[in-house]
Amino acid sequence: MALFTACYDLHLAAGGKMVEFAGYQMPVQYSDGILTEHLHTRSQAGLFDVSHMGQVIVEGVNSVAELEAVLPIDVAALSIDQQSYAVLTNQTGGILDDLIITRLAEDKFMLVVNAACKQADIRYLQQQLTSSALVYQDQQALLALQGPLAAQVLRGLAPEIADLIFMHGAAMEINGQPCYITRSGYTGEDGFEISTDNQHVVSLANSLLENSAVKWVGLGARDSLRLEAGLCLYGHDMDTHSSVVEAGLGWSISRSRRANGDKAGGFPGADTLFAQSQNTVQRRRVGFTVDSRAPVREGAEVVDQDQQTIGVVTSGGFSPSLSAPIAMGYIDTDFAKPGDKVQALVRGKLRPMTVTALPFVAQNYHR
Repeated sequence: MALFTACYDLHLAAGGKMVEFAGYQMPVQYSDGILTEHLHTRSQAGLFDVSHMGQVIVEGVNSVAELEAVLPIDVAALSIDQQSYAVLTNQTGGILDDLIITRLAEDKFMLVVNAACKQADIRYLQQQLTSSALVYQDQQALLALQGPLAAQVLRGLAPEIADLIFMHGAAMEINGQPCYITRSGYTGEDGFEISTDNQHVVSLANSLLENSAVKWVGLGARDSLRLEAGLCLYGHDMDTHSSVVEAGLGWSISRSRRANGDKAGGFPGADTLFAQSQNTVQRRRVGFTVDSRAPVREGAEVVDQDQQTIGVVTSGGFSPSLSAPIAMGYIDTDFAKPGDKVQALVRGKLRPMTVTALPFVAQNYHR
């Protein structure tokens, strides 16, 4: 049975082309199209309905210790209203999901997990966090306002956001209704994610859209924006078969949780990841610029100059900001240096590519 966010009717009214995504009917684009939506977000402010994501509250006197047993970050070091990116690892260092964790109080945390993984994540966390209360907030909506004018727009409704810096949040009111706002997002731009009750989200969205700088943006442009920013999409650029080190996410392991840290290990796959950090892995996630106008899509085989298979593309498409095709994928470490020349095999034809440092487009977070 299809699921719908509280903003479904707003999407239809705005010309949203709806598709099934993680069980939800979601807008892939609106009447202006993906290219226009993408560039609008880079220049002004794009509004995204991301209510299909899972918002989970974890609370209890043992919540810090229990979360540190499943996440390779220093949960105890988070200050109140501070966020961190984190990954759920398995026993081989593979990735069950990636998420954002926010400390709401001394023993209370909010986790935002991916839509396609949220039911599996909740079951896993319930098994692991045996003495903490875990509540899936299925009546909470989530909007993301992203772009260089996002702060200017949101200040008109919540002046307190001027005090927020990247990866921090605060409880506020908009139009007299409670919400929790974080300065974060998935586009590489400055922006905010706003959690509020389903009953209030339509009013909130309409208030934001009253500003001419704000336009709805769908899943299509969300994907091209995150690709330009060099950000992984779970199930594509990382999964249980790609380790944290291979995915280039070693930085997400807090210093104190690394092999030489004062809280080393204690999370699933730690020993494997520590060994991989000391010894070169056989493959790594890299960026590719495509030396032609035709895009290279997910699943394309990557080969060397002798046409020997050396990797695979996991995300690919056209970059509206660069007006050129770009891609990400995994490649043998021997070919993973920026500037290395490789080829993609697309429908029997070779497409020259160059290994490129990530991100493709500079990130503009408000630090």
